[in-house]
Amino acid sequence: MSILEGTRVLDFGRYIAGPFCGMLLADLGADVIRVEKVDGSEDRYTTPVTPDGQGSLFMALNRNKRGFTLSPRKPGGQDVLRRLVATADVVIANLPPATVASMGLDYESLTRVKPDIVLTTSTAYGSGGPYANRVGFDGVAQAMSGNMHMTGHPDEPMKNYFPYVDYTTGTLNAFATLAALMHRASTGEGQHVEGCLLASALTVANGSLIEEAVLRKDRVASGNRGQTAAPSDAFPTRDGWVLVSVVGNPLFERWARLMGEERWLTDPRYATDETRGDHAVEISERMSAWTRGRTTAEVVAELEAARIPCGEVLKPAETLANEQVVEQGFFVPTDYPGLSTPAPVARMPVDFSKADTPVRTRAPTLGEHTREVMLELGYGDGEIEGLREGRVI
Repeated sequence: MSILEGTRVLDFGRYIAGPFCGMLLADLGADVIRVEKVDGSEDRYTTPVTPDGQGSLFMALNRNKRGFTLSPRKPGGQDVLRRLVATADVVIANLPPATVASMGLDYESLTRVKPDIVLTTSTAYGSGGPYANRVGFDGVAQAMSGNMHMTGHPDEPMKNYFPYVDYTTGTLNAFATLAALMHRASTGEGQHVEGCLLASALTVANGSLIEEAVLRKDRVASGNRGQTAAPSDAFPTRDGWVLVSVVGNPLFERWARLMGEERWLTDPRYATDETRGDHAVEISERMSAWTRGRTTAEVVAELEAARIPCGEVLKPAETLANEQVVEQGFFVPTDYPGLSTPAPVARMPVDFSKADTPVRTRAPTLGEHTREVMLELGYGDGEIEGLREGRVI
């Protein structure tokens, strides 16, 4: 059984936050129609992996969706849009507010067609305040939240390579959309829910920001070395690197005994996570001396035997081949036109005991299901061809 079977979602998202929200709803069984410009959305061509420029990001975020093209501003486009909206439960639109309004995707316009519609949007900074009309991406939110200052090194702010703010916002938007659908089921009311990149980034950073507000620590980046516990760092081995996280006294006691040195447990400088964080450099130096004489496999085996959290630092190719990743089937080999080999598309990252969430279909090619959807909306073949010739669809 699919949890959202019978729910239709129009996904006007682009890049990550909107499409990821739509993908999660599609994984749960919703009929998600990804609506693109006639020439394709920008994110379709991000990080191209096929001869004709189809992008890996699009393949990752648009599985289980149908592909539709539409130019709402062209003559006839608004009629198509209204018919689409009349059949929908949810509209996702992470576009600039002015663009949303000009396309007829603002909440007021949508409710004139479907009074109980749920509109899910995203902004960079929130819909009010002095930054309301600024544009912004994931990296900007990372910068403003304090993350870049605390990542990397004191003389070089650094953002995360993977866009965690976009994915966090998309996840929260999916959560909010489900909540709005539950609200509608009990009240009959739709509503507008709005995610925000900066709000998502601040939520992830909140613990550190509370510490700064209360204690004025004025922390600076320290590379991979943690500052509130130790050893918490990346350590070199004879043939690679290992990440180790020792947090809390029980784990630190196990680590000290693995080192064969009780002095770490009797010296007051190492009595708590806080004081160990203050002396993290010397603790990391001791751990590094231990790891340098061992292979990565040996380090992981000994730390695992001591029940100390650790993980080998893998290159992307090694991640794809990792035995745990393969055994758990975290990736589903998925063909796509033009690919020389199936794409490893990540499956739904949550398992349900009473519901199926498979990768049912690959991401759609440009406009792949336009005719199919238009027929569902009641258009005849002649009308469809006319709209196609006018580049409305």
